[in-house]
Amino acid sequence: MTDAPTPQRHVAASYERPRCIVVGVDGSVDAAHAMAWAATLASAVDAEVVAVHAVGLLSVIDGQVRPSDQVRDALARQVTEWATPLIDSGARHRIVLEDGPPGLVLLRVAEREHAGLIVSGTRGLGSADGALLGSTSHHLLRFSRVPVVVVPHLDI
Repeated sequence: MTDAPTPQRHVAASYERPRCIVVGVDGSVDAAHAMAWAATLASAVDAEVVAVHAVGLLSVIDGQVRPSDQVRDALARQVTEWATPLIDSGARHRIVLEDGPPGLVLLRVAEREHAGLIVSGTRGLGSADGALLGSTSHHLLRFSRVPVVVVPHLDI
């Protein structure tokens, strides 16, 4: 009997401290906890936080589906309000609004920014009650090429 080959897995020898941390923000309590956690870590390791809000495709303009400028301006103000704890933390940060589904947007921004870590809340605004993980967190854990931290928020 021959032994079956051992599956090969690519394992990094070590991880450096993240210089860029991408965190999803959507106005949910879980996202607020994730943002606070990311800000604390960023301050401790001198990293920049890129707070990302995925903009839903809201209207058809000139034959293309995209958010209107008025909607985008209102969202930018709202996301800045959601990011107040991040701003108050003193951590270096930027706020990014990008079109598309949240999981894909967070992965795309993380790749573009060369992020060393993605942080997400357990569940966002669109998650069903009782779900342990929302679809975005699940998507990130499944497809990310960098470490993902899912920050729990337990109502006890």
